Amino acid sequence: MKEFNINISLYSLLIQEFIDKENVQKVNAGTILFNERDPVKHIYILLQGSAAIGRVHMKGKEFILKILSGEEIIIEYQLFKHQPKYHFYAKAITDCELLMIKREDFEQFALKHETVMNTLTSWLSTRYLKAQMKCQDLLMNGKKGGLYSILIRLCNSYGVMTPEGILIDIPLTHQELANLTYGTREVVQRMLKDLREKDILSYDQQKFTIKNINYLKETVDCQNCPFEICGIN
Repeated sequence: MKEFNINISLYSLLIQEFIDKENVQKVNAGTILFNERDPVKHIYILLQGSAAIGRVHMKGKEFILKILSGEEIIIEYQLFKHQPKYHFYAKAITDCELLMIKREDFEQFALKHETVMNTLTSWLSTRYLKAQMKCQDLLMNGKKGGLYSILIRLCNSYGVMTPEGILIDIPLTHQELANLTYGTREVVQRMLKDLREKDILSYDQQKFTIKNINYLKETVDCQNCPFEICGIN
């Protein structure tokens, strides 16, 4: 039986096993990878680009649950279930390169190798804790705190230090930011205007720069969790 390094990530394990077995697919920005309730046929390995995972409310409002960028895994269903369906949609928000692995092949790979199953369990538990922390922030801190929390998470996931502050190096419209905070564009715009007037952030060419992240952290009583937990992915 093939042996695997116990310290390697789930992403690396899947690349090691499947990169020579499946073709790399290129998709354009805006492409829907799957919709809610679609039968699960593949899991997706995001090699390059960014994708959003979300839901559309019955009234048509879109909610973005997380944004994933290169070297990520898209698994949005209950594993090892008979005829599973996706619980969310996935959409490319930039041009992407993906490795598509058949669901059955992925699950058999995990069941066959104890190291892979242990790594998958660890990966899922981190995702669970991250989701719980995000729910806590949104429930306990209100709309303003929810926005500040999302901005902090975006800094952790996409932040680049610049002389002006932390550049969130991914293009985001005000509507997309509202979708991430489960609010409306109008409310988010008012809160962002207040932050700009206080010189806490700036916005240029659809990218935010956080000039004073400590202000955001103090407002939401940030626990300074490790980036592994406090991210937008």
